[in-house]
Amino acid sequence: MEIGIFGKVFSRPTLAQTLDAVAAHNLRWIQFNMVSAGVASMPDEIPPELVATIRREMDARSIRMAALSGTFNMIHPDSHVRQDGLRRLRVLAEICQPMDVNLLTLCTGTRDPENMWRRHPDNDTPAAWLDLTHTMEQALRIADDFNLNLGVETEVSNVVDSAPKARRLIDEMRSPRLKIIIDCANIFHKGELVRMHALMDEAFDLLGDHIALAHAKDLKEDGDAGQEAAGTGVLDFTHYARRLQKIGYQGAWVLHGLQENQVAASITFLQNILSKTVS
Repeated sequence: MEIGIFGKVFSRPTLAQTLDAVAAHNLRWIQFNMVSAGVASMPDEIPPELVATIRREMDARSIRMAALSGTFNMIHPDSHVRQDGLRRLRVLAEICQPMDVNLLTLCTGTRDPENMWRRHPDNDTPAAWLDLTHTMEQALRIADDFNLNLGVETEVSNVVDSAPKARRLIDEMRSPRLKIIIDCANIFHKGELVRMHALMDEAFDLLGDHIALAHAKDLKEDGDAGQEAAGTGVLDFTHYARRLQKIGYQGAWVLHGLQENQVAASITFLQNILSKTVS
């Protein structure tokens, strides 16, 4: 297991400078967002020369993509917005092979029309779930077309807001291309933090066979997605690392939810956790 980071943690004028910042911390894995290459997260089109530049700059620093961000609101109340998201997802899927990345990350979405990370009471309706499955079926067809995997994570603000719901989605989709991004800072609804280990264990027991990527961020209270630097909150990272080890996870543990001035301390924190728990 190696430590990685969200590329967007480093805000620089150029892609080269962003990757230099990643390399300066001796990190070799990033979760990439096209914003770091100077375009929208989900652009209308991506010129071949930009793809070649990204690959060249990453190869020059021996940095690899653990995943590419393809997040859009999969249950947006406007079906046209959902279809536009799928169109842009295909644009991203087309560049994955030349950029040597096999995992596109998704957002299962919310009925909130403005913010895909903000909870809405209608997320729990049968209609919201039906929209999710319809959108996901189309996304998985795109994944089939380009021989890719799609990653979703439990987000208390989204329609998939628990490990059981994530498992339900996997079971209903019946696709080996649907994978899980595990982020233990995102699984606690209000009042559930007192059951930290039980809920972490539930997530791994239900989803462990499908985990393709692990995130490393912290939280200070439950009821919302954690957005604290790893090591600054209350999440038991030792338990987290042991559960990753138990399933034989060998991928990147990707830092996010932190400021650039917190990166060095969070790397040291995770290194200490891994040295004590992972053989």
